[in-house]
Amino acid sequence: MANVENLVIIGSGPAGYTAGIYAARANLSPVLFEGYQSGGLLMLTSEVENFPGFPKGIVGPELMGLFRSQAERFGTRLIAKNVTGVDFRTRPLKILIDKEVVLANCAIISTGASTKWLGIESEKRLLGKGVSSCATCDGAFFKGEKVVVVGGGDSAMEEANFLTKFASQVTIIHRRAALRASKIMQERALKNPKISFVWDSEVEEVLGDDGVKGVKLRHLKTGATQQLDCGGVFIAIGHEPNTAFLRGQLDLDAKGYIVMVKQPTTTTSVPGVFAAGDVQDPLYRQAITAAGSGCQAAIDAERYLESLHG
Repeated sequence: MANVENLVIIGSGPAGYTAGIYAARANLSPVLFEGYQSGGLLMLTSEVENFPGFPKGIVGPELMGLFRSQAERFGTRLIAKNVTGVDFRTRPLKILIDKEVVLANCAIISTGASTKWLGIESEKRLLGKGVSSCATCDGAFFKGEKVVVVGGGDSAMEEANFLTKFASQVTIIHRRAALRASKIMQERALKNPKISFVWDSEVEEVLGDDGVKGVKLRHLKTGATQQLDCGGVFIAIGHEPNTAFLRGQLDLDAKGYIVMVKQPTTTTSVPGVFAAGDVQDPLYRQAITAAGSGCQAAIDAERYLESLHG
């Protein structure tokens, strides 16, 4: 039989790298498949001011570089390849990288979630320059500014209400004439004097060169366009967990998030497979909570591997 790895971690970012740090220090000899685009959503964040230990803030890619260096320092083997599939129905576990098969006694899934974007060129060009998908991360940079939130669900209402702590005015742009958010979240937004709404409209273009100056909107029923001045645009149309390669292998919820079967542990529906970070967390989605669950997953993996030899 080919060599069987003790522990394979699939996905980088705060959860994966933290799992690597803890697993390596526990002498589990972890192998971490970072993917071709390592670091997760923090690689798209210009400034991180709410991660403990960095009172002056730190840019997202630099923070992820430090995580990565620490994991590597303790002996985590880092491989910059994408995992394309898994077979968790047999033992040892099979992890597929294109045509290569890696065998493992234990696995941690930390592939994160991807922001759903509008898909327009100007949004991509101004990402990190006034376009954001995280009010908690970036809201403080927009003190006294007018900002726009795109979306109509609970996430959009949460982002909008949070942004009123900093922005002078928040305008919610929604494609429909009614919100999809829960009643309580709708009421909070509708009663907030700093929040206004533009209905039945979509963002055609984010305006600005080196920073956001406004948005061009199109009314979906009349086709009429208008320009709205603002200094920031927050996209809140949802996140999508990166779990397509796991379908049929692990229990996923209706939105594709990995189901935790033994709270408060990181245990999934398959023994010896654990999950950490945004891939199993539709609620908090913060770097610090992802890192914490990466620690938990490594400890859970250590205890599971010990039970195999016990």
